[in-house]
Amino acid sequence: MNAQRAQEIAESSTMVEVTCNGVPIYIQHVDADDNTARIYPLDQPDKEETVSLNSLTEPSPFKTDGVHMNCATNRD
Repeated sequence: MNAQRAQEIAESSTMVEVTCNGVPIYIQHVDADDNTARIYPLDQPDKEETVSLNSLTEPSPFKTDGVHMNCATNRD
């Protein structure tokens, strides 16, 4: 996740689904300089930790059934 999106989520008044290694988390603070975030699992607010922003995932709101589309890159 990029720092800008993580900051938007942290500042949002709406709860946004974000996971860290598959665990639903809450973002408390984002440090864009270090590319890290202070987080805790939703069900364990006493388990705060600092993690890399790369470990945070926001699931896509678009559900798929495993089908992927490829767009042609050559246009003659």
